[in-house]
Amino acid sequence: MVPPPGRLTVDLGAGEGRLGRDLLARGHTVVGLDTSPTLARASAAHDIPLRMALADAAAAPLRASCADLVVAFMSLQDIDDYEGAIGEAGRLLAPGGRLCLAIVHPINSAGKFEVGEGPAAPFVIRNSYLDTFRYHDEAERDGLTMVFHSAHRPLEAYSRALEAAGLVIEAIREVTVDDPLDRWSRIPCFLHLLARRSG
Repeated sequence: MVPPPGRLTVDLGAGEGRLGRDLLARGHTVVGLDTSPTLARASAAHDIPLRMALADAAAAPLRASCADLVVAFMSLQDIDDYEGAIGEAGRLLAPGGRLCLAIVHPINSAGKFEVGEGPAAPFVIRNSYLDTFRYHDEAERDGLTMVFHSAHRPLEAYSRALEAAGLVIEAIREVTVDDPLDRWSRIPCFLHLLARRSG
């Protein structure tokens, strides 16, 4: 779903720059934004450095209409002012420019598998899908435990923010596990969305 390279691609919530480096390899000119000094330094100091700005995604230090593409890969569910960040994406995009985003699918963050590990394990939504609420996930890698704090928001919340920013949805993809024996194959894990700035 990622459009081809243009003048400038802005990566909102660039983190350590992994996605930005993938985009560089595909010919994009990338500027990353992140509020974490540690991650911004890691991105700028990498063997393949990414141009970074230590900045809030809802207050980007870039001029209006400077970009053909804004990407927000797995960052919007972690940004408190997601409406401001989406509004900034609309401001940064030139007319016809696109926002490409990926989030945890709202169905995924609304519920959980409660019993068993097999493909028939029931997935239960106990909170209201339509509410906004905070949640956290823990992951362990290389002996380190990480906690990710995020916000569940229904799809309509993102759609309304896109509307307010003058962005029109062009495509939606619901990404799941491609294994019929895996319980995660029954619900979408991630939502990928492509939107275009009108005008």
